[in-house]
Amino acid sequence: MKYEIQGGNLPVAVMELDKGESIFTESGGMGWMSDGIRMSTNMEGGLFGSIARKLSGESLFMVTYTAEKNGSTIAFPSSMPGKIIPVQLSAGQSLICQKKTFMCAERSVKLKMHFRKRLGAGLFGGEGFIFQKVTGPGIVFMEVDGEVVEYDLAPGEVLKVDTGHVAMFEPTVDFDIEMVKGVKNIFFGGEGLFLTRLKGPGKVWLQTMPIINLAREIIPFIPTKSGD
Repeated sequence: MKYEIQGGNLPVAVMELDKGESIFTESGGMGWMSDGIRMSTNMEGGLFGSIARKLSGESLFMVTYTAEKNGSTIAFPSSMPGKIIPVQLSAGQSLICQKKTFMCAERSVKLKMHFRKRLGAGLFGGEGFIFQKVTGPGIVFMEVDGEVVEYDLAPGEVLKVDTGHVAMFEPTVDFDIEMVKGVKNIFFGGEGLFLTRLKGPGKVWLQTMPIINLAREIIPFIPTKSGD
């Protein structure tokens, strides 16, 4: 499979598939494709797997696109301004990502739900209890909001992150939450009660413009009906 990321800050992943190559995404993820690609929609992983995906923010259905001839083209656009990150996973290599980060992947990649073990991290971590876990081999395409900043955390190294800015991380990274210290910091610091705590070793990808933050900034400018 050949691919190219086009479009600047409104990116699209354009792929060229040879006969027999497949790529899958959630329902509605494809932008356009050439003739000669077969589309197959199903409830990946059965009913339980579909329900789990719905809880994680994805569609109930997954769609697989398979090229029936060499040189077939298919494109997957981003859903908002940001970056598309292609990651080549080796056999058994995994990444854990937040809701809506997964865009599409080669058919050899496995997509599963990842449940947080700690009650506090699920209740107050900003993303709920369910993440997504992708496992290789194969190429997976991730979508992040705004720009992406990468950190390689050394063993024991800690990074504290505001809610929503964590896009994905390696499974070796410990994910937890901690309460902001100081009464004035809690009430006037503007960061809420909790911060996400990432502890190495492992790599993390942060996004600069989480969609939830963007929505919060836009809401005051949305016209409302008179009298509301």
